[in-house]
Amino acid sequence: MKNRDEKPYIVSKHNVTLDNEYGYWLQEVKNRYRYSQIKAAVKVNSERLLFNWQLGRDLVMRKAEERWGTGIVEQVSLDLQAEFPQAEGFSTSNLWYMKRWYLFYSTKLQQLVEELHLTEKQGIEKLQQLVGVFPQNDQLLQTGQKVHDDACLDDGFPFPECFGFVPWGQHIEIISRCNDIKEAAFYIRQTIAEGLSRSALTNSIKADLYHKQGNITSNFPDTLPVPQARMAQEMMKENYDFGFISLPKQYDEQQLEDALSKQLTRFLLELGTGFAFLGRQKEIVVAGKRRRIDMLFYHIRLRAYIVCELKAVAFEPEFAGKLNFYVSAVDELLKSKDDNPTIGLLICSDLNKTEVKWAFRNIASPLGVATYSNVQIEELQKQLPTEEQLVNELEQTIISTKGDNHEQDR
Repeated sequence: MKNRDEKPYIVSKHNVTLDNEYGYWLQEVKNRYRYSQIKAAVKVNSERLLFNWQLGRDLVMRKAEERWGTGIVEQVSLDLQAEFPQAEGFSTSNLWYMKRWYLFYSTKLQQLVEELHLTEKQGIEKLQQLVGVFPQNDQLLQTGQKVHDDACLDDGFPFPECFGFVPWGQHIEIISRCNDIKEAAFYIRQTIAEGLSRSALTNSIKADLYHKQGNITSNFPDTLPVPQARMAQEMMKENYDFGFISLPKQYDEQQLEDALSKQLTRFLLELGTGFAFLGRQKEIVVAGKRRRIDMLFYHIRLRAYIVCELKAVAFEPEFAGKLNFYVSAVDELLKSKDDNPTIGLLICSDLNKTEVKWAFRNIASPLGVATYSNVQIEELQKQLPTEEQLVNELEQTIISTKGDNHEQDR
């Protein structure tokens, strides 16, 4: 027990000796606290989503509107708001979303069962396979906390555990905009893996990322380990939307690169999450010859350099050889032992898949070829001289004419 007569004093950090061990331990404590915060947030979100799933299921399975009338959803909303006045999420529209959410997956799953001739149990397992395997996400962390649908009805569909990692607003966007269960599963994976906000998710769905991403023409399966090949394939798109840049009608590669560099933030967003820009026109010197890489990136999740070459024309087989050379150069000059193999990404105006596949044959470097579209052609008005330029040119012409006349008079 402390001595009550002990002289009072002010605790100061100067009264201790701090060393590296203390610093490591303090960082561990901070990380542990952050981890507990994430666990708590995920747990709260999971429990609330479980409630929404159960309520939506009850409205469906109990045939509430047939039993109690068409206004029963509004009545349940009023009763819950009266009982829990401080709680949010009990609006009539939100309750309708809960019912729609449950219906979306239960109905789509039933279709999947019928199409694949599966039993109901196999169908549920198929759903879990579709949405249950995710890339590692340090922000979410696996809590190990399983969400059990203890109050489920015997013939209802259980709540998928992985749904608990997706906020309610994002679930609403997915069921409102997706047509089938595979598409919905894709965006659930994207939301968890990349921590997508609701607006970012909406933009991804509007851009039809489901059909564009993962279809890039590449040799990744032949040149990368299976996990990295799958991730690289999913990370890169078949077509990139360059609708955020404007160029003259007859633009070249330099102008294309300049425009993308000026809109670098938008370009990075179009490339996707995880790309870090390292520079453009990166110069390499091999055998005394100087060459330049259009753009160099590092992908954080792939832990690999990405060599990006831009072409304002359609794919030609010789492009593959040049890209392969740049990838080899980065592997030799920049890649460390902790980095994965460098990946080459060629973005051109058009391509023929057969040409690309033949060009990739016997190439050991991981390469992918994509196209771009929607470049805005500058209005003719912008390409014409400005009023100021015309005035200056006229003045110069007048001065020049006067000079010529003066010479003739002499």
